[in-house]
Amino acid sequence: MQERQKSHIMSSYFAPRGHQRMYELGMQIAQQYLSPFDKLIGIIGDAGSGKSAIIRGMFPGLELTNDDDGVYVRPLPLLELGRGFSLFTPHTYHMDVRFENGFTQMSELAEAVTHALQCGKRVIVEHFDLLYPILGFNANLLIGVGEQVLIARPTLFGPEPAEIRDSVYESLHYRLMAHTAEELCEMSLPEELQQSYTYDDVRHGFVWGFSEKPDLDLAELERKVCALIEADLPVTYVDHDHVSVGDKVLSCTGPRVHVRRTSQIENFRLLNHFVYDRLHHKYLLVGCVGKNAQANLKKLDDQQKKQSDLIL
Repeated sequence: MQERQKSHIMSSYFAPRGHQRMYELGMQIAQQYLSPFDKLIGIIGDAGSGKSAIIRGMFPGLELTNDDDGVYVRPLPLLELGRGFSLFTPHTYHMDVRFENGFTQMSELAEAVTHALQCGKRVIVEHFDLLYPILGFNANLLIGVGEQVLIARPTLFGPEPAEIRDSVYESLHYRLMAHTAEELCEMSLPEELQQSYTYDDVRHGFVWGFSEKPDLDLAELERKVCALIEADLPVTYVDHDHVSVGDKVLSCTGPRVHVRRTSQIENFRLLNHFVYDRLHHKYLLVGCVGKNAQANLKKLDDQQKKQSDLIL
């Protein structure tokens, strides 16, 4: 395992939508990439990207100091460690640099992390890219969360936290747009088809899998979604399991992963036919967003035409 970790540079996964799938990905990352010797874990990503869910999946039971429900642990346990520790102090600590910097100087946060590492503790640092210039040394494992989840094991030659940050910050908007477009598609479906499919991911978009081919006019569905986008409806977090679009409250497994208004969704398109997945025996509906949405769908279509028996 150590040899595999030494040769590991970068891995990439789609960042799934929904708490459960993010927890499961966190568990997978811990199993495949986390070493018992990793003491400093750097997490990078903008607000709402799913950093906390990844951490919860990787470290079940860890007390996060920036709870999603707005409950913040004060004083920060990591700072308390600087006043001495015993056999009863935790082994693993968590810190959100962006939040804590509102109360504590960055140099003091860096000193607390360094002291904890010297005491043999493990520290998980959210927004590690902000602390790195003061800290002066890289994390054992870097994890960036945007449209994709990037896992890197830095060496003397990188990658630097800023490289991970630039990649995931730029891509997150596509994930937010795709997830909100997915909600609008759900709103526009006939009631008997709602919640009747499985979810999957594709770059700059989403995939639904139906066990039976729906009697559905995809062009009309696309028009309905585009009308909701043009309506510039507000998209608001309600609670852990719900989001509101306009005045309608919807069940949602990732209520924080959305754009703020529907008009922020750029160039929504649906593939104009279902694709049959012979491996999983499902009929796939594919949607894409962004300036290259049509080109991405055409590329998928061209690939499928090479296997014409898959187009229905």
